[in-house]
Amino acid sequence: MTRRSALRPTTVLLMFVLAGAVPASLAGQSTIAIVGATIIDGNGGPPLANGTIVLTGNRISAVGPSGSIDVPNGAQVIDGTGKFVTPGFIDSNVHLSLYGAGETIVRYESRNADLVLESAQLELKHGFTTVRDSYGSLLPLIEVRDAIAQGEVVGPRMLVAGNIVGWGGPYSITFSLIRGTGLTLFQEQFNDFITQGSGEGWMHMEPEELRVAVNAYLDKGPDFIKFGGTSHFSSPIMIGFSPRAQEVMVEETHKRGLVAETHSTSPEGLRLSVESGIDLIQHPEVLPSIISDALAGDIVRRGTICAMLSNTLTGEPWEEHLKQQADREESEEEESEDTAEERAKTSAELRAEARERGEGIEIRRQNAEKLIETGCVTTIGTDNYLGSAPEFRRNSKKALNQSFGTGSVLATEGLVELGMTPMEAIVAVTKNGALACLMLDELGTLEDGKLADVLILGADPLEDIRNIRVLDTVIRDGRIVDLDALPNQRIFSSPADTLAHPGHEQPPGH
Repeated sequence: MTRRSALRPTTVLLMFVLAGAVPASLAGQSTIAIVGATIIDGNGGPPLANGTIVLTGNRISAVGPSGSIDVPNGAQVIDGTGKFVTPGFIDSNVHLSLYGAGETIVRYESRNADLVLESAQLELKHGFTTVRDSYGSLLPLIEVRDAIAQGEVVGPRMLVAGNIVGWGGPYSITFSLIRGTGLTLFQEQFNDFITQGSGEGWMHMEPEELRVAVNAYLDKGPDFIKFGGTSHFSSPIMIGFSPRAQEVMVEETHKRGLVAETHSTSPEGLRLSVESGIDLIQHPEVLPSIISDALAGDIVRRGTICAMLSNTLTGEPWEEHLKQQADREESEEEESEDTAEERAKTSAELRAEARERGEGIEIRRQNAEKLIETGCVTTIGTDNYLGSAPEFRRNSKKALNQSFGTGSVLATEGLVELGMTPMEAIVAVTKNGALACLMLDELGTLEDGKLADVLILGADPLEDIRNIRVLDTVIRDGRIVDLDALPNQRIFSSPADTLAHPGHEQPPGH
């Protein structure tokens, strides 16, 4: 596919001016000291009142009680009195790029990298200093990932997977139930652009042939592998790869020191993926039935990370489900006087009624609660996605619970609704998120020597998890981010797409 680069030198220069960023190659070592704050270090222990944290360059150089930490001469001192400091947050499953079928791809394909950058910057604007993109357009994702890493543009740390390997792109049976016959040349080319050689043909391969294919794909530069352990569609759910094939993909990925994860949405499909040795399950709660004690226990024993779609199971979506449920029950009571004998319903009708009752969200929520209660290593995986361009939307406003940044905040808050304490929810999006990145030695907790990704909150998130919305300062890799300047360029997003702070009808500030 032909596309222009979104990161031309003139664009880069403009972004430096707008966001107050200086490329790492041009900046000297600066020191920031946050003094007198309550420090929530991400490990889950009691917070440290009246603490000081010192950031030198892009690393944490000291953290501890204020009386025991010397503030270096010349440091930029931030008064942390009444403030709360946490590690930068991590979302383990976003979709920053164009990948779906429809008019939006045709119109905006040439701006794919621009859209990736806008999406990523919205995550950073809401305190998510690292994001994992588990499905999308590999090449523009790598382009933006590398530009951010090299200090050329401002954004969160990005880890990208590209295709869900074994699936065939947006115009395919495996992804969209679209037959491969009768496609336009553009559609066929876009499928190839997404898959980069990792499509449905992988499901035909013998294990040793698959071993070669996995390495060829990893050579293209993804940070981790996500495979289709089952189909994308929910009825019927097909198992995608044999146990031997899944073991090969996991083994070859682990040889590179990378994370292997799955999309597996049937109980047996998920069991096969867990037994193959995967590191992480995306949306493990998304099953057609309540997860068994045996499978939940195996996930916990193996330490397999569970990245949950808590943003779709809690808050407004759950409240809307309960309202619709109450309305249905009232309607059914009014109709109960009709006792006419009915024919037996077909299986298709019964499935339709289950969908109408919202059975799916109830099962997913029960599974999420059960996995958390059982003790799985939980983080968030929001599936925040671009969707249709604004001009193609039937509803003028995209739902905040799967918009970039806001969806990640709501997912974090949703963990508390699902049974976690606020402290556990913070650990989930910091320490556990770093585990999902295989970067706990560098990220996720506030400790000497780790990367300086730090948030300063204006209210106590342990008192009310919604206080993560009261975001005063984001420090990414040791540099204060100008939140008002993000995103540098709005294409799909709107300044109105934001969350109210606790106690406020309209969000102040950013």
